[in-house]
Amino acid sequence: MRYLKTTILLFLTFVTLAGARAQKHMLLIGTYTDKGTSEGIYVYEFDTQTGKAVYRNKATGIENPSYLAISHDEKYVYSGNEAGEGTISSFKFDKQSGALTLINSQRSEGTSPCYVAINKAGSFLFTANYGGGNFSVFPVLTDGSIGEAVQIIQHRGTGPDKKRQEGPHVHSTVLSPDERYLMVSNLGTDKIYIYRFNPANQAKPLTEASPAFAEVGPGNGPRHLDFHPNGKFAYSIQEMTGNITVFGYKEGRFNTLQDISMLAEGFKGNTGAADIHVSPDGNFLYASNRGDANDIAIFSVNQNTGKLTLKGRTSTLGKGPRNFVIDPSGNYLLVGNQNSDYIVIFKRDKTTGLLTDTGERIKTGSPVCLKFAGKPLYI
Repeated sequence: MRYLKTTILLFLTFVTLAGARAQKHMLLIGTYTDKGTSEGIYVYEFDTQTGKAVYRNKATGIENPSYLAISHDEKYVYSGNEAGEGTISSFKFDKQSGALTLINSQRSEGTSPCYVAINKAGSFLFTANYGGGNFSVFPVLTDGSIGEAVQIIQHRGTGPDKKRQEGPHVHSTVLSPDERYLMVSNLGTDKIYIYRFNPANQAKPLTEASPAFAEVGPGNGPRHLDFHPNGKFAYSIQEMTGNITVFGYKEGRFNTLQDISMLAEGFKGNTGAADIHVSPDGNFLYASNRGDANDIAIFSVNQNTGKLTLKGRTSTLGKGPRNFVIDPSGNYLLVGNQNSDYIVIFKRDKTTGLLTDTGERIKTGSPVCLKFAGKPLYI
């Protein structure tokens, strides 16, 4: 009997420890190093039950590692480095310690690489070059290193705003949920370009789809794109107007369903719509606005039509919410206030979608990209 009680106690202890560990995930933070105190990429351990973050590690020596992508197996991290001619870098990632070890870097083949994405197989990396108006496709080798670009696709065209849309400005490269297509948002041409993705063709993995693009309204400036978890809807945030375009989606085709503003009624300040994410349960959509608003707009999502209804907005309690992220549990939303040098952690009400300040902060210079390693941390 004593042996049985001991066995049960050990089992319960193991289950308790495993549960506690499963609540924790690694959070990676991309920054600008030339605009303040930041030294590179920062890694924090985040508890999805308490909302508390603990510093674990950092990677230095890379200038402006602004946007990040984590490989599906979470062994590697990739950064777009917005400095000089523009480079991208690969790092080996030790998820237990949070250590990042530089593997190699490549020229992004365009200026101001502001977005990077990797397919689930970890075989190709896609980089949006905002300044160059193009995007590049790189093979990823078995050791996680980045090979030389196999495709560099240049966009052409302008938009009605002669200051912001004097030429093409690629802002994001987003794979469709089934990874058969790549969606490339271009702020300068008011188009979202669509490409077929065939990873078996290593020399030319992308080919133009038909139709080749979806258009948004003139002068909108499409920036980022997110898909609904059901794969039937996609949401594009327009940087210049603060509009959100709702698309029906099927097999590489977009069908416009709705245009809705994220701005408060009567808003007259500068608009700088930035990031957009659908909650893991698909019930709510969040969008950040920089400029003079510095807030998060909160929408409910109609599960049948994909259309949005404004539920409220929350101040980001800082300036320049360029990027934000919802943690894997859906309990918290973290906002990187670039111009305030800190991240604000909000509790998310899963029933109403509304946000409440937890009082927790992460002090980091110029935080501009937040990414969670999706798998729980086991120590």
